[in-house]
Amino acid sequence: MERSLHSDGLEKPSLWNTSSGESTRNVLEMNNENLVFQQNDLFPSAFPIMADIRRQGKLCDVVLKVEGQFFSAHKIVLASTIPYFQAMFMNDMIESRNKEIEIKCIDAMALEALVNFAYIGKVTLDKNNVQSIMIGASYLQLNKVRDACANYLLQRIHPQNALGFRHFADSLGCSTLADSAEKYIESYFHEVSQHEEYLNLSVDEIKELLTKNDLRVDSEEQVFEACMRWVKHDVVMRKDHLPELLSLVRLPLLSPLYITDRVRNEDQIRYSIQCRDLVDEALTFHLIPERRALIQSFRTEPRVCDIKGHIYVVGGLNKHGDSLSTVEYYDPKKDKWNMAPPMSMMRSRLGVAVIKSKLFAFGGYNGKDRLSSVEVFDAIRNEWATVAPMICKRSALGATALGDIIYVCGGYDGLTSLNSVERYHPSTNSWCSLAPMNKSRSAGAVIACQGYIYALGGHDGLSIFDSVERYNPTTNMWSEAPPMLTKRCRLGVAMLGGKLYACGGYDGSSFLQTVEMFDPSTNKWVYVAPMNAQRSRVALTANMGKLWAVGGYDGISNLVTVEVYDPKTDKWIYAAEMIAHEGGVGLGVISIP
Repeated sequence: MERSLHSDGLEKPSLWNTSSGESTRNVLEMNNENLVFQQNDLFPSAFPIMADIRRQGKLCDVVLKVEGQFFSAHKIVLASTIPYFQAMFMNDMIESRNKEIEIKCIDAMALEALVNFAYIGKVTLDKNNVQSIMIGASYLQLNKVRDACANYLLQRIHPQNALGFRHFADSLGCSTLADSAEKYIESYFHEVSQHEEYLNLSVDEIKELLTKNDLRVDSEEQVFEACMRWVKHDVVMRKDHLPELLSLVRLPLLSPLYITDRVRNEDQIRYSIQCRDLVDEALTFHLIPERRALIQSFRTEPRVCDIKGHIYVVGGLNKHGDSLSTVEYYDPKKDKWNMAPPMSMMRSRLGVAVIKSKLFAFGGYNGKDRLSSVEVFDAIRNEWATVAPMICKRSALGATALGDIIYVCGGYDGLTSLNSVERYHPSTNSWCSLAPMNKSRSAGAVIACQGYIYALGGHDGLSIFDSVERYNPTTNMWSEAPPMLTKRCRLGVAMLGGKLYACGGYDGSSFLQTVEMFDPSTNKWVYVAPMNAQRSRVALTANMGKLWAVGGYDGISNLVTVEVYDPKTDKWIYAAEMIAHEGGVGLGVISIP
């Protein structure tokens, strides 16, 4: 038998056996002549016993009636675990004196599950019961259960149900689910607008959506098409709303060709004076630049399209110049880099594009060969998979996503710089060739902006370019765009606030730290604040309303540093350094719903 030391300093026999683990559940407190014993497992063990007593129908003093079904329970248990019943039984409401209480606003299945929860502290959620239980939990003020239901629904949010989830959350006053659904709708507006829930919205709800500055769309074309889709769903009843709705579409941001060939030819627009005036305003904005200052309004300002997510860095080089399969990601909220599963193959000078929760890695160089292979990282499953290879092997290529389609342009195949262009359809896992660029571009940059694909800078093996060209997916044609102010290869490019930014690179003699910005509305490039470091082979992305310049080469060594640009202050500051990469990495942002 163990012995215990008392306050008088004399050893006395102990009756408490702790060798079987009792000491983890029981606590002794001794002070002079007093001894306090606390059994820590009393309450966890008592509630299952009470649940068993209830199943036997013993000692119950209340019956809950709902939809013709009856559930016996103990008032003391309900009052101690469910706030609704505590208020009912403790505030001398008439129900507190009744043996039978009728419950409304909750279905029988949900009430049974929540009464069981009061006894055992556990509830099982599935797709068939989660909404009923969430309604019941909200009614009974079981906020933690309600939040668990909201989290369950958030894991299953989809363009097809996002609007319904938001309405459901609003009706219950669940701000967590409502806010998350709202952000999801903003992030995936184009996809949401394809489904029945969207078509059944009221005119006021449509107006609220079209007004939002935070709609994340590839171009204003998607907003226009969504507007017309809603009107045409019931054209007789909705056509009178079109002028007001069209005034919320930012028509001046559409291309003149699209306005002329698509917008102006809509019957409902042709027959409306107010709609024609809006179309004329948009065309004037494009055709007479001198008058743009006179028609400035919210319609001429690009939507924010602000991405918020984790910044994934893939492949690239180590300090010895070897290609990597390593992957890490940066969490801006925690200001911390974390490791992620590696790719199946080493890749430097690769292309990267992101669609929703998936990051695609294209081609690159594995230290021996230029690659045509492609693999995709699913952030939800946290795993990589191989998909159909490109038609051509490419390193130093450009890649970007426009809607649900990915475009890869240029690069180097081991022999020559390329001008060829391919398009990948993830839905069919297939590739097709498109019209080639006007120039062969290796180590250039590619970015989607307002419905077009821009190819910037790069080199053809002899000359480094300042030139820019633009691809129109509707016509399958490339045309010249205003050149950059500086010739650049191995540059970084990103879009933020409807404007293109090009940073760093190499001009043939210097490693660059300059940054320039292109505004499609003025069709001009201007310099903004330079980065703190020279960065060739830099990767650039937009996240949380700022630009993030990651890694690169300064002419002496590969860089692990990261800089962040705030367009509001026109300044660059350093962020947390990468932990596993150096040099020219692939970069993409996977949004956080």
